[in-house]
Amino acid sequence: MAKWFWYFVLYSFVGFVLEVLFARATGNPKRDRKCHLFLPLCPVYGLGAVLILLLPPAVLANPLLLFLCGSLVATAAEYAMAVVYHYAAGVDFWDYSHLPLQLGGRVCLLFSGLWGLLALGLMSLIQPWASVLLPTIPLWATLAAAVLVAADAVLTFYVLRRERSTEALRWYLRLGHGQKREQTS
Repeated sequence: MAKWFWYFVLYSFVGFVLEVLFARATGNPKRDRKCHLFLPLCPVYGLGAVLILLLPPAVLANPLLLFLCGSLVATAAEYAMAVVYHYAAGVDFWDYSHLPLQLGGRVCLLFSGLWGLLALGLMSLIQPWASVLLPTIPLWATLAAAVLVAADAVLTFYVLRRERSTEALRWYLRLGHGQKREQTS
């Protein structure tokens, strides 16, 4: 069970990094792309990756099947997370309604294809290392990390429900901006 927790955390962090890089490459004004209050995690990537890792070995070994099935399960994870964020937290982190072949703005064919490419990269570039290194993390570190991730998730949902905006997760920008204003006055 611990290795699945670490897979989720690792791929949530990798997703956060990918989101930041994507935002910078596309010139998106929201460049930080946080999905948690404190930790740099995007859980949709963690859930998508775990679902990909749970695919049958025959699928994981065949690049075409991995692309197709990885696209499907990660898109399902993306849709599920969009629904959870919308109904449980009252926010929408993404909206694909402006793109063709989308479903309720929650998923679209373009990003489903990107999920398939990420599935190929996950299995060929990261997972071979992760499957060796992550199981060596001691249980005490896993328990501490699980408490930290769970506490951050609970606080994140509390803040999102209270503020009804993903901007609430960017608290550190307001702090930094206020400090500069105080120093110049």
